[in-house]
Amino acid sequence: MSKNTAGAAVYPNLLAPLDLGHMQLRNRAIMGSMHTRLEMEPDGTRKLAAFYAARAKGEIGLIITGGCAPNAAGLVEPDAPILDHPSQTAELARVTDAVHEEGGVICLQILHSGRYARQEDCVAPSAVRSPINRFNPRELAPEEIERTIDDFVRCAGLAKEAGFDGVEIMGSEGYLINQFTVTRTNRREDDWGGSVENRHRFPVEIVTRVRQALGKDSILIYRISALDLVEGGATGDEIDALAQMVETAGADILNTGIGWHEARVPTIAYMIPRAVWRFAPGRLKKAVTIPVVASNRINVPEIAEDVLAAGDADLVSMARPLLADPDFMKKARIGKAGSINTCIGCNQACLDYIFTGRTATCLVNPRACRETEFDDGPSKMPRKVAIIGAGAGGLACAAEAAARGHRVTLFEAADQIGGQLNLAKTVPGKAEFNEMLRYLEGRLAEGGVDIRLGARATPEDVLAGDFEEIIIATGVRPRMPAIPGFDRQNVISYADLLSGKKTAGSRVAIIGSGGIGFDVAEYLCRSSDMSGSEFLSEWSVDPKIEQAGGLMESSTGDGAAPCEITMLQRKESRPGAGLGVTTGWILRNGLRRHGVRMLAGVTYESIDDDGLNITLGGDPKTIACDTIVICAGQDSNRDLYNELAGKDVKLHVIGGAKKAAELDAMRAIDEGVRLAQEL
Repeated sequence: MSKNTAGAAVYPNLLAPLDLGHMQLRNRAIMGSMHTRLEMEPDGTRKLAAFYAARAKGEIGLIITGGCAPNAAGLVEPDAPILDHPSQTAELARVTDAVHEEGGVICLQILHSGRYARQEDCVAPSAVRSPINRFNPRELAPEEIERTIDDFVRCAGLAKEAGFDGVEIMGSEGYLINQFTVTRTNRREDDWGGSVENRHRFPVEIVTRVRQALGKDSILIYRISALDLVEGGATGDEIDALAQMVETAGADILNTGIGWHEARVPTIAYMIPRAVWRFAPGRLKKAVTIPVVASNRINVPEIAEDVLAAGDADLVSMARPLLADPDFMKKARIGKAGSINTCIGCNQACLDYIFTGRTATCLVNPRACRETEFDDGPSKMPRKVAIIGAGAGGLACAAEAAARGHRVTLFEAADQIGGQLNLAKTVPGKAEFNEMLRYLEGRLAEGGVDIRLGARATPEDVLAGDFEEIIIATGVRPRMPAIPGFDRQNVISYADLLSGKKTAGSRVAIIGSGGIGFDVAEYLCRSSDMSGSEFLSEWSVDPKIEQAGGLMESSTGDGAAPCEITMLQRKESRPGAGLGVTTGWILRNGLRRHGVRMLAGVTYESIDDDGLNITLGGDPKTIACDTIVICAGQDSNRDLYNELAGKDVKLHVIGGAKKAAELDAMRAIDEGVRLAQEL
């Protein structure tokens, strides 16, 4: 590691080393555990080694792997990672060797899914089924509990043999250990249930015996549920008591998890204020003397530094931010934090992929979990490249092409870069899109891209430039449905509204209930992002954690929207059914709180002075409204492509211009980066 420590004056706490006695961490940032499903791919170990090695090279202080089951019953899903036999250690050593070669420290997370396991033979403290799993768990017998503890110990020992620097015992997020600790899931009346002491016996025994097996030269982390966010969860006093027993049992570090997977309170999506959960580790720090880790929605070094400086934690855990930029900590150290590719909290390519059986990646960084597919070296044949359109796809393509040595000219008809991103960032909760634009703009400058704003490129402009490669990234246009009266003055497109060109009245009908329709509704409901206190109040979270699970009685009538909103769609399905797995329910619940009405199975008849005339369930109805916002999809803007298609040029098309259906920034960015790799 070079001696450049320009960032030390700005982030003195984040960049400070941490001495654990038997080992020193180079800074106070941890890459938190995150499932990737790389292990389930062909040649998965090699891909996993490349993935973690990149983060170690980027100078993260400590890496914690995705969860690894100690036995078959603990598997998250069939064929998920498991470590239960000595024959597996040599393969895993490829991962630890790769990390150690880059100067990194890595711990294996041991995770037993309990009633979350997506398999027939799932087990739990009591036979209480999870609302997010169709399988009914079987109650563990006392002798099975003892064998499970032994399995944790065996797994930890095998991890040490494989070269891991330690282990993390996963005791949060509603997995097996967490299930033992609370009355919500532990109905036992034997030595493993009933009293608080008995409910804590399982995690304490695991930590005690794992410490004995590992000795003093390995890191032992316990990930505690610092805030359950479910009915029947733990109180703050119970969490403190468990933390103290875990410390006494031999844990070196107390990591924190926030919320169970079945909790109906969002914890890590983009609409959640940054570092809003810092009060939970802050409380635990007063209960124990070992280092405590803060986690969830910490995605920039300024926030991490503030959490540490305020004494709310000794370390910070970031998982998705390290997907977005493996060099996060190196850039912070050398004074280039402004060039960090910031996680925008969208969940689209990470958590949504994992929960739908796909390997994780990252919207803002297509290389994530695909490290072996990309060439980071210069192009062997630099080209003169024209890119028309500075939306997500065009920007990503221009940045990547310039980084590989191509001479890039970027044409943009508007007076600013960003395209549809400029609309998205106006939606309350989506300010993170500003971070994406900041990062891409910085890369364009670094690569010397010739940016021509306010330049609607014509075929003559492009052909006169003698470009060797021409890339069309002209995006999409809002689609206007053929409803009689759609050309009235009170009918506007989502682009007109979100750009501020037009405003809405006091009664609004939104035609279309996809992602853009929900964005428009959110835009109309809120005037700005929520503060931390507003968020906790809206979702009935008790920051003192005096109530079980940290939940207060749900508030009612927490504020109607400034206008009357009706969302409509032609499909019979539930409005918002196509939204992200991990964010759709948050958006739907939030809009319901604001009194937004949602109608499905609608036939649009006409628009007149009375409003929007529809047929619903065979009955004619009129939605009285002052403004109708059209969010009925998009069409590709291929005008320039069509004009150039017959010319003697090397022509490519990406993003919305290629295919408007189900367009999102993730596909546009991936196509742009991969095309730049192929040039």
